[in-house]
Amino acid sequence: MKPSNNAKTQTSALTLAALGVVFGDIGTSPLYTLQTIFSADSQFGPLTQANIFGILSLIFWTLIMVTSVKYIAFIMQASNHGEGGIMALLALTKNAVASDKKQRLIALVGVLGACMFFSDGMITPAISVLSAVEGLELAAPSLAPLVVPISLAVLLALFLTQNKGTHLVGVFFGPIMVIWFAVLGVLGIHGIIQNSAILGALNPMYAIQFFTISPWLAFLALGGVVLCVTGAEALYADMGHFGGFPIRLAWYGLVLPSLILNYFGQGALILNNSASAKNPFYLLAPQWMLYPLILLATIATVIASQAVITGAFSLSRQALQLGYLPRMHVEHTSVNQEGQIYMPRINWTLMIAVMALVLSFGSSAKLGAAYGIAVTGNMVATSVLAGVVFHYIWGWSKLRAGLLVAIFLTIDGAFLTANLLKIPDGGWVPMIISLILFTLMITWKSGRSLLLERLKSNSMALIPFIETISRHPPPRVPGTAIFLASNLDQVPNALLHNLKHNKVLHQKIVLLTARFLEVPHVPEVDRIKVEALPYNFYKVIVSYGFKDETNLPRDLNLCHDKGLALDPMDTSFFMGKEILIPSKHMGMALWRKKIFIGLFRSAETITNQFHLPPNRVVELGAQVIF
Repeated sequence: MKPSNNAKTQTSALTLAALGVVFGDIGTSPLYTLQTIFSADSQFGPLTQANIFGILSLIFWTLIMVTSVKYIAFIMQASNHGEGGIMALLALTKNAVASDKKQRLIALVGVLGACMFFSDGMITPAISVLSAVEGLELAAPSLAPLVVPISLAVLLALFLTQNKGTHLVGVFFGPIMVIWFAVLGVLGIHGIIQNSAILGALNPMYAIQFFTISPWLAFLALGGVVLCVTGAEALYADMGHFGGFPIRLAWYGLVLPSLILNYFGQGALILNNSASAKNPFYLLAPQWMLYPLILLATIATVIASQAVITGAFSLSRQALQLGYLPRMHVEHTSVNQEGQIYMPRINWTLMIAVMALVLSFGSSAKLGAAYGIAVTGNMVATSVLAGVVFHYIWGWSKLRAGLLVAIFLTIDGAFLTANLLKIPDGGWVPMIISLILFTLMITWKSGRSLLLERLKSNSMALIPFIETISRHPPPRVPGTAIFLASNLDQVPNALLHNLKHNKVLHQKIVLLTARFLEVPHVPEVDRIKVEALPYNFYKVIVSYGFKDETNLPRDLNLCHDKGLALDPMDTSFFMGKEILIPSKHMGMALWRKKIFIGLFRSAETITNQFHLPPNRVVELGAQVIF
């Protein structure tokens, strides 16, 4: 049966939108990949025909093996209820294994991969915008001192407008990127016509010969070659927004051909004139086209940066929902698209980091040394987690899954090892960033578990408490008191303090907990569970997916259908406000506890996280030694 016109229209729209969001990063990689490989700082060596053919062959087969085979053919099949990305993959794989030790190991790999993604999110805007603006050095050498200031101004404008949301300009992203990829292809064809022999580099034998004749040089080159697949993770991370088919259609129909043509056009240019290696992308264009191309490239890099920043917001919220980050303020910038969010703390952190990178490195070629480690580290983590999916979820044998993962890790490991050689030249930057983020995320997760254990040890069991209340009833006052609790089998400390100091109970007592499941979305029909207890007590569980908006007042309206009527104007929310005192003798190291306390104090209030009405919230403090 032929697809309907509506289905075709929807697919076309999603494909166009994917071009503007998914492929911005990988689509702007021709700006800096060959320039980084052949730059003076890279110490590449002689630009012989064999070396140039070897590099082009490596780039072509990297695009095929990493993007087309690994991500398109396999990784995108490992969806978590249609969602992708490293945190969605982590949630999927943790549920697949029963062993606590394996779950902890999977968590460490997934969190490390997420930290590498954050590092990528800091470096991508810096290297992309710098590489675009550097075209001014060719158009007018006297403007070279303005490259960094102009780049900073573009980035500043980008970050200052994040709170406006992307939905107003998103409709333009797709068409602009269509123009961008078309220009890439035309420029590539123009270069190939000048020396069509470059097409011989499609033969993988040139890559093999490159390693055979100049193994050390070829190995060093891998550190720059991997830049051609920066953004491949976005194909998987944005799968939930666009679906697999539109992404594949855009990749094979436009993006991949355009990238190959442009890289080979640049290679032909360098083959004809080795001096053009200093900036082969812009030198590929006719002189009259230089200024329009600089403008188009700048717009394309802004779009690529926007996509990475949006991805950082999305990943941060997923990490928050899964318990790896403290509560943060989240703003929804679209009334129609739940996934369009803005996180001020993440935005300003990224802005400071990106601008610091631009000022510190000053050029895209130098920044390329820092870029590769973040990309390859994330690729390795994804391959490891994918292996868990292949064996435990898809049911593949250990041999079959192991062979495929071994192929992926051989490629990823080669790229990662080559980039480790760049640590003195800037590769230490993403490693330090990732280490700091990894420490914070793991410390927060462990600290929360330790705190919950301490609170549980200091609390009373719920059922005996209710039985005691029934035998010695305190005065009841009209209204409903909702006590937020992490464990519904224990009496919340806020309830005990309220009873101790005020000597009364409300007419209805609701013990409420919000649970975050390791799935993207929880349907409304499954959102609320209500359990009636004696003496007008109730347990309420509100379940959220890691991509759901947390809004308790809205979702508590669903209690009516479960037999619990709540009047919003006659309901108060009670919660504990713990003051943490670190101890040397329990759980984590003291220095980690101090980090956790700092994160705990800086966390967004529960009132804001769950959109509670501030005038109906009561906080009761208590000291906790942990």
